[in-house]
Amino acid sequence: MPYDYVIVGAGSAGCVLAARLSEDPDVKVALIEAGPPDSMENIHVPLAFAQLFKTRVDWDYSTTPEPGLDRRRVYLPRGRMLGGSSSINAMIYIRGHRADYDEWRDLGNAGWGYDDLLPYFKRAEDNERGADAYHGVGGPLTVSEGRSRHPWMDSFMSAVDERGLPRNPDFNGREQDGFGYYQLTQRDGKRCSAAVAYLHPAMERSNLTVETDLLVHKVLLDGGRAVGVAGDRLGEPLEFRAEREVILAGGAYNSPQLLQLSGIGPAELLTLLEIPVVVDNPMVGQNLHDHPAAGAQWTTDRTGSLAEAMTEENLARFAEGVGPLTSNAAETGGFLRTRDDLPAPDIQFHILPALFLEEGLAPTTDNGMIISVCLVKPASRGSVLIRSAEPSSKPAIVHNYYAEESDVESMVAGLRHVVAFGATAALAPYCQTPVEIPASDSEEDLRAHLRAYTQTIYHPVGTCSMGQVVDDELRVQGVDGLRVVDASVMPTVPRGNTNAPVIAVAERAADLIRGRTAPAEALAEPAAAPA
Repeated sequence: MPYDYVIVGAGSAGCVLAARLSEDPDVKVALIEAGPPDSMENIHVPLAFAQLFKTRVDWDYSTTPEPGLDRRRVYLPRGRMLGGSSSINAMIYIRGHRADYDEWRDLGNAGWGYDDLLPYFKRAEDNERGADAYHGVGGPLTVSEGRSRHPWMDSFMSAVDERGLPRNPDFNGREQDGFGYYQLTQRDGKRCSAAVAYLHPAMERSNLTVETDLLVHKVLLDGGRAVGVAGDRLGEPLEFRAEREVILAGGAYNSPQLLQLSGIGPAELLTLLEIPVVVDNPMVGQNLHDHPAAGAQWTTDRTGSLAEAMTEENLARFAEGVGPLTSNAAETGGFLRTRDDLPAPDIQFHILPALFLEEGLAPTTDNGMIISVCLVKPASRGSVLIRSAEPSSKPAIVHNYYAEESDVESMVAGLRHVVAFGATAALAPYCQTPVEIPASDSEEDLRAHLRAYTQTIYHPVGTCSMGQVVDDELRVQGVDGLRVVDASVMPTVPRGNTNAPVIAVAERAADLIRGRTAPAEALAEPAAAPA
């Protein structure tokens, strides 16, 4: 059966697109996901997200040996199930800074400035704080206060006061700078993924077909136009035809991979792999960047960290939507500028009342705390390139973390803040015995610590960038009937966690596809939007 739209990837963007496009009962939509349904219990228990790493619902990618990290490979978990990475992430609701989107617009991408996207953030949102100039209610995505409110996090906020740093009650409001409690994409203490928010309600519609456990191999092209996709499920070849458009929503790693497998990418590479060249575009897979993170960890003789959360008592409390199992782990954090001349923050903090060893892969029963800093305005760029014409082969991913000196300088400054937090009187009871901290506060030791312990904070973007691979309506250059809608189209990464921005991008893309204008909303105080 032909469909009007075939969407590849049921992550955050794909769920939004499937729900919005199928609102029209005369339109037939197919959504194809390589992974299974989001039925594993740990998907919906917020604190259990790291238990999903390296399971069947994780793409389980890694970088190639990173030149700036002593040739270490960095583990890159990505959700492989309905909801994609919104079913495996830490649920922090951050939009980014006004300057991020105005930069997209100023790069020549009309309609992608802050004022253009704010109505889509608000349309998506059902914020339990209520509606105001910056927030919406009644949207599919529940945005709530954290229900855990771990007591150690109050001590961190006391450390913020002790150091004379500003508090911020809403990172998505007038200002981004400062520290506070993160709002979360949770509903009644459980994960509110894009699948929960958008897809599951839409799956009741007869005009929406959702296919799981189906790996797409390539886009089918006919005379320069995308007409469908080909793939397989357990070795059975399958095709899905699209009468209007094929939409790739696989994310910053999978979407460029699928374009390259389809003959859209750097001709030299495609020819080497004996893939017929359809469009020679050397930028497909380039411009990869991410938020690298590093920090310090300590153990403590205090009891009550999140390492002790998995008890029968807390499971019973979780069933009522309360208790430590509702924690997203990184309950508090904030944004700072490492130099006075910066127009916006360049670093972000995540604080956990628990250890997070070996990129979250090492289990521990020790009580402890981690203070992590990540770079939210990186200059370094990497790439995603296929290694083989075999669709199941994982691509070569190199982030080139710290290739640019300015990135190292910002992160060194961030580590100094981390060490200073750990030395406060407020955190002394929880930061007792060093586990992973810089050897000293010298420049040399701080840089060595970055090389040894930097990991991803899970925010890759840019590999099918607007202006390079897609146009400002997200149409793939050189091919008709083909779009990309996910984090890969972002020319630069927003300052902060990227799930909310991906959802807003998909909300606007759905209107572009349907030929609709933006929601009739405007800023009450446009001059005072996040500064």
